[in-house]
Amino acid sequence: MLSAHLPAFIIVLPLMAGPLCVISRHSFISWLIALLINIVVVFMSVAIFFQVSDEGVIRYALGGWAAPTGIEYYIDTLNATLLVLITIISLCTLVYSLPAVDREVAKHRHYLFYTGWMLCLTGLLGIVITGDAFNVFVFLEISSLSMYMLIALGSERRQALMASFRYLMMGSIGASFILIGIGFLYAATGTLNMIGLAESIPNVSDSRTVLVAFSFITLGLLIKAAVFPVYSWLPNAYQYAPTAVTAFLAGTVTKVSLYIFLRFFFQMFGSDYSFGKLLLGEVLLPLSVIGFFVMSLVAVFQTDIRRILAYSSIAQVGYIMAAMSMATHEGVAAAVVHIINHAFVKAALFVAVGCILYRLGNAQVTSMGNLIRLMPWTTSAFIVAGLSLIGVPLTAGFVSKWNLVNAAIDIGWWSIVAMVLISSLLAIVYIGKVIEAFYFQSASEEVSNGNRAIKDPPLMMLIPLWTLIIISVYIGINGSVVVDIANVAAQQLLNGFGVSLETVNTVVTGSSK
Repeated sequence: MLSAHLPAFIIVLPLMAGPLCVISRHSFISWLIALLINIVVVFMSVAIFFQVSDEGVIRYALGGWAAPTGIEYYIDTLNATLLVLITIISLCTLVYSLPAVDREVAKHRHYLFYTGWMLCLTGLLGIVITGDAFNVFVFLEISSLSMYMLIALGSERRQALMASFRYLMMGSIGASFILIGIGFLYAATGTLNMIGLAESIPNVSDSRTVLVAFSFITLGLLIKAAVFPVYSWLPNAYQYAPTAVTAFLAGTVTKVSLYIFLRFFFQMFGSDYSFGKLLLGEVLLPLSVIGFFVMSLVAVFQTDIRRILAYSSIAQVGYIMAAMSMATHEGVAAAVVHIINHAFVKAALFVAVGCILYRLGNAQVTSMGNLIRLMPWTTSAFIVAGLSLIGVPLTAGFVSKWNLVNAAIDIGWWSIVAMVLISSLLAIVYIGKVIEAFYFQSASEEVSNGNRAIKDPPLMMLIPLWTLIIISVYIGINGSVVVDIANVAAQQLLNGFGVSLETVNTVVTGSSK
């Protein structure tokens, strides 16, 4: 009986943890509450994943009210995988946060920090699990409002507040567009259930109402996912948020926005309508290519590692959107692979930067001299994750780019292949200059004078860092694990909501039936 209600419990538990953190009003107790709940939802997400693998798609009627009257949770291979990804990254960064937050956030605000964290986690899980379009907006706002607060708690108060305000402005515009689009869809179809919308939209696809809804939702999601050129909220948010928040944000929030993009345009609107009739790919492809090339170039000239990685993140979103633009099975699968792999890699990189900040006090490349000897575990983790970002063989990033390049070759997009290779060379430059500083740059004056005890941070920070690194290395060595999941997800997305459970089970479990 308990397993049958896991889709409800995985939302309710972190939602209830937020008020408990407020009631405790204690730094360690609020962290412990958040940690214990996060551990529980990790096990729940894994259980849901295996349930989907064994039994197929889960349709859970919330409160026993069947759709379209009630709200339905819809869980297939794609969002079951993202549930695991979000909860694991949240757990790792939450463990890391205990010493980091103590250094970066005023102690009397710690309980508010963990309250916001739990509410943000609730929103992200809700977005992924719901099968109701309006509920996507509701959970999107829960996660966004929580994230605005978390960013504003950064140690550099003025800059953090400005970064949060900019994110608030851009995020509100994006959310408003999404809400308006969903409203128009409801006006055209009379339903908010995603399966109901997928069934109804073909009957009214020629109406202006659906076209307006499509346009508003597209613009809103482009802003939320920080796609070029509507990315201006992201660099400052990544730089000035508490480091634990930055790692959590980079690993999950933009990935969830990309998930919505996949769910809406491939499954709800349908790929034939989105990329065939309305030529969405013709719009996304040039924006994606410009994004991953220009943002990689901008990253080369940054001097703060956090901004280097921030612009790199915008470039990686460009890769994902370029893969989606292909609207083929291989392209969608490549997008899903890159969403998963980049989430772990970028979370690990920002945790590593947080460890450096914890000891060094800044993230300027010019201050990184001799760190390979002073902080070997931290810098080694950064190097491994950095090589993955470049796409070196046997890394998660190589698996992602290999699938992207193969998908482009299959449809003859050789110019895209060339641009991916050029942007990867730029990644060698901006990651390479950090690694060069670790090995060959002279120690900064601050380090040389011994003003700080420069050494690896506490185990509480290193363990989650290396957990993320080990996951990404495993994905790189055994890439078929993620690729197989991505192929199932692509099949489901392109086939719509009517994919047979037998087909899903066959691919996921590898059975011979």
